[in-house]
Amino acid sequence: MDSTSTNPALLSQQSVWLITGATSGIGLEVVKVILQKGHIAISTFRSIDKPPVLEELESPRLLSIHCDLTSEKDIKDLFSKAESTFGRIDVVFNNAGIGMLSEIEGAPIDKARGLFEVNFWGTALVSQEAVRVFRDVNPKSGIQGGRLLNMSSLAGIAPAPGIGFYSASKNAFEALTEALANEMDPAWNIKITVIEPGAFKTRAHTDNNIVVPSHPAYANKPSLGSNKMRKWFADGSGITGDPTLAAKRIYEFTQDESAPIRIQLGDACWHGVKGRLETLVEEQKTVEKWSKGLDFENDEQ
Repeated sequence: MDSTSTNPALLSQQSVWLITGATSGIGLEVVKVILQKGHIAISTFRSIDKPPVLEELESPRLLSIHCDLTSEKDIKDLFSKAESTFGRIDVVFNNAGIGMLSEIEGAPIDKARGLFEVNFWGTALVSQEAVRVFRDVNPKSGIQGGRLLNMSSLAGIAPAPGIGFYSASKNAFEALTEALANEMDPAWNIKITVIEPGAFKTRAHTDNNIVVPSHPAYANKPSLGSNKMRKWFADGSGITGDPTLAAKRIYEFTQDESAPIRIQLGDACWHGVKGRLETLVEEQKTVEKWSKGLDFENDEQ
């Protein structure tokens, strides 16, 4: 990293990406794409030692930093290191997260809280730091603004049985991200987008997924939604997304000046979100007679 970080002419031609959760899946593939395109990647890992997969990349444009997203200090130190090394961050890919396969009724609350510590609170702190750098730090290097990509899931907009707490954490993070985007001053030139992937064949479904045994009331009932989800995870044949293609599409998206609040990755997710929105519209029509006419002037009492 020294040759890149101390060469202003070279640095000015490159984008600086910070990617959390960069040791597997789409996060790792994004790191590879960034390096292939000649840019700089700051990758995070949560283990004590740097994972071999990052060691194997062997690039002078890759800076790997330990960061536990449940630690506010780690997150602040991560951004401080990035600032001191490069003077700016152009894109933050807020990708780290964990899953949990469990009926809501049977989920150990300590594990559910731990999931929220990573998927919501950790990613929220990363979002705060990203906005601060984009607004207050980047202009010192002649860069106005930056781009924040917050990783969600199809489950964040279409919650599913068997992954209720995971769905809730992503749903909460989507709401936070949308509110954050609406708080931005256009003059800051900060673009914020929620990325909603469908099912991609990554280690996230195994290594980063907490599996809780079936609650006794739900066990041996294959027709229940949570058991169908368990079967889907165990079978794996429905997980068809290619994380390499997803990473390339994410990079291509950032090269476009548009900044929609949400983008779906994968055909299944695009159709899943479309179906969810259509269902909400139909539901709204059915409850209209109970919903309207509740202002004081309409109260005949």
